[in-house]
Amino acid sequence: MPTQATKETPTSNLALDLVRVTEAAALSSARWLGRGDKEQGDQAAVDAMRLSFASLNINGTIIIGEGEKDEAPMLYNGERVGTGNGHALDIAVDPVEGTNLLAFGRPNAISVVGAAPAGAMFNPGPSFYMQKLVVPAAAQNVVDLDAPVDDTLKKVAKSLGKDVDDLVVFVLDKPRHQKLIQTIRQVGARIQLHTDGDVSGALMAVDPRSEVDVMIGTGGTPEGVLAACAIKGMGGQIFARLDPQSYVEKEALVNAGIDIRSTLTVNDLVKTDEVFFAATGISGGTFLPGVKYTGLGAVTSSIIIRAKTGTIRYVESHLNWDKLMKISAVDYD
Repeated sequence: MPTQATKETPTSNLALDLVRVTEAAALSSARWLGRGDKEQGDQAAVDAMRLSFASLNINGTIIIGEGEKDEAPMLYNGERVGTGNGHALDIAVDPVEGTNLLAFGRPNAISVVGAAPAGAMFNPGPSFYMQKLVVPAAAQNVVDLDAPVDDTLKKVAKSLGKDVDDLVVFVLDKPRHQKLIQTIRQVGARIQLHTDGDVSGALMAVDPRSEVDVMIGTGGTPEGVLAACAIKGMGGQIFARLDPQSYVEKEALVNAGIDIRSTLTVNDLVKTDEVFFAATGISGGTFLPGVKYTGLGAVTSSIIIRAKTGTIRYVESHLNWDKLMKISAVDYD
């Protein structure tokens, strides 16, 4: 029988365990790369992730998951994961962030997990969409979510010691962003347009290895919370505001008593530094290499983060089909 969970914070780097979960999901879903069936690819990741969670000595509750129980029977919001032993944790998951990217063989599909002590994560409730501005640490004190886009980009450029036309802005290629894209082009900044990949875009904006300098636009609310788990450890800032895209969504938020006017920051989305994050590349791309199958097994590439210590590990795992052969990691403390 599981022992009673404790709400004490973990003393070890839980992300080292979480990466086993994202690796399993990536390995299973990557078999569906480019095969045009996003449901099967997502289901493969969910099944592998759920099985891997069962081996972890945590008492986790899914706060950011696949929807309500009647909509998604696997990894649904409110589902308990882990053995039931150990720490009580909020868990955020996206088994395949970018199911369309996976289905059509496009870059930057990843598997993602975040964890924090119970009660620490922002619960989006009925919110599906969120306006976001993600910037690196050097620009976090000079920007404002309500400022004109041209002013924001000029301030980001100055803080980074660049000209505006040096900047690269990550924007989701959606009809709602037509005016935004036009404004960015008029200012003279460069743009990376992505069909999907909200979490990847946010992480690129704060990752010094990436050519992306800033992410702007409206994307998923759950993805905003997941991104905040990583930003806590990587540095930088996310400014966000709930941005309902339909009357039904807006009414649901109003009825739930949720303020849609407030600006949220990384500390509102995750209210502790005891945050752990892991992501593994599925389809490859500019953020993380994808799963590479070899004659003997596979190679995966992941990032794992512990916010409290600011430790970031980029991990390449070499696996055969029976055993984990080798894990090599480089720490950037």
